[in-house]
Amino acid sequence: MTRILSAVVLAPLVLLAIWFGDLWFAALVILAAGLMGWEWARLCNGGQLGWHGIAVIATLIVSTGAFLAAARLEPIAFLLAGAVLSTVPSRELFLAPDAATRSKRAVTQLFLLVGTAYIGLACLSFVWLRSVPAEGRALVFWILAVVWATDIGAYFAGRGIGGPKLAPGISPNKTWAGLVGGALSAGLVGVAAAALLGRDAMLLVVGGMVLAVVAQGGDLLESWCKRRFGVKDSSHIIPGHGGILDRVDGLLAVLPIAFLYFWVLKDTI
Repeated sequence: MTRILSAVVLAPLVLLAIWFGDLWFAALVILAAGLMGWEWARLCNGGQLGWHGIAVIATLIVSTGAFLAAARLEPIAFLLAGAVLSTVPSRELFLAPDAATRSKRAVTQLFLLVGTAYIGLACLSFVWLRSVPAEGRALVFWILAVVWATDIGAYFAGRGIGGPKLAPGISPNKTWAGLVGGALSAGLVGVAAAALLGRDAMLLVVGGMVLAVVAQGGDLLESWCKRRFGVKDSSHIIPGHGGILDRVDGLLAVLPIAFLYFWVLKDTI
């Protein structure tokens, strides 16, 4: 019931912010970027924020806000530079008592760097996709529908068919049947979107199925990261759901790929 109530409250707010755009959309993306930065920094740092975490949050908020103000390359450069600077090795790394501890801390900071850069690029991709003239809103809704259809299709196919596990060491409940079911569900979303928007069905169907596989890969990647850091959820900010990263792991994986897909094919679709 808690999960259902959280979804009933949050989902309409997100959809309305995307629908109306402008300041509503900007507030949504900036808030999400900051909260995801907070979750990722704490995940990588044993539940603590520290100065690295503050730098990560600031990097994601400023780069996302700058890209919202003007979709230019400078915010991307700032994002990458900020991600690097926010993970500059701290003195604890060099004062570690042995090589194994130093190696572990160095890998953790590498995770922080890569994760920060990727979350930022996903946020910038989200902004670019929503800003596509005349089509941005429909495009973002299609991407959300693909991700949600993937989750639903994978769940029912996995539960109904079962079969070999997809990655038992990372996520014991995921199956190959679920992967196929999620991809087929996303393909059906592509068919519906093509009919509603009058676009090339093949591009939307194939694109949706590819993004479905990417979304499930993103889900597995976040599960692997949480297992590595020994946590169940990225936070407890959403009652019944865990953290924001737990809810949007598939979407984060999809957004940069969707950006590349539509940026290349923007004159075709």
